[in-house]
Amino acid sequence: MGVAIRTAGEDDRELVVRLLDGAFQDDPVSGWVFPDPAHRRATHPKLMAAFLDIVLAEGRVDLAEDGTACALWLSVPAGAHPENEADEADAEQGDDAARLREAVDPDNERVELIGQLTAGIHPSGRAHEYLWMIGVAPDSQGRGLGTALVQHVLDRCDREGVAAYLEASNARSRALYERLGFDLLDHPLDLPDGPRMWPMWREPQA
Repeated sequence: MGVAIRTAGEDDRELVVRLLDGAFQDDPVSGWVFPDPAHRRATHPKLMAAFLDIVLAEGRVDLAEDGTACALWLSVPAGAHPENEADEADAEQGDDAARLREAVDPDNERVELIGQLTAGIHPSGRAHEYLWMIGVAPDSQGRGLGTALVQHVLDRCDREGVAAYLEASNARSRALYERLGFDLLDHPLDLPDGPRMWPMWREPQA
């Protein structure tokens, strides 16, 4: 499927937040972070905005030209934390998660916990492209937009010999990523009293 894709910028922030919010309102992980539907409708957009701001500052947001789908990517360098810096790195990740909770939903420990848990399973030691989030508008799903957005970066990964990583948040997305060449990395992450997430890794392909 031919999908026109461009890089989103600050002017697209409101559009992309709405897109991510609509795409993830019914996602199992979002439901776990915000169990009450009314609270989720009110607060979930703030979490999506916080995630987006991080990627706009540090990574890349690919956006379908018609505004129906987006993908948030971060380029992760090869350098793993040396053993003597591991505690410092863990503390920094914990501080980041705590700041996110304070900004989004201070009374909700799961906002902080999801950041800590996903950071804890993130692989290190090899450079890779990290697909943090991909969102497709509910009425545009099933048209191949998500596949096109992911493949857009995977093609570059293959040309440059770079791996890719993500955490699938539901069984349907896991199946999509498997078709794109991702494999389960180690073992799934079971959120406390919540759904399962699948860390997935893709080696560059010839």
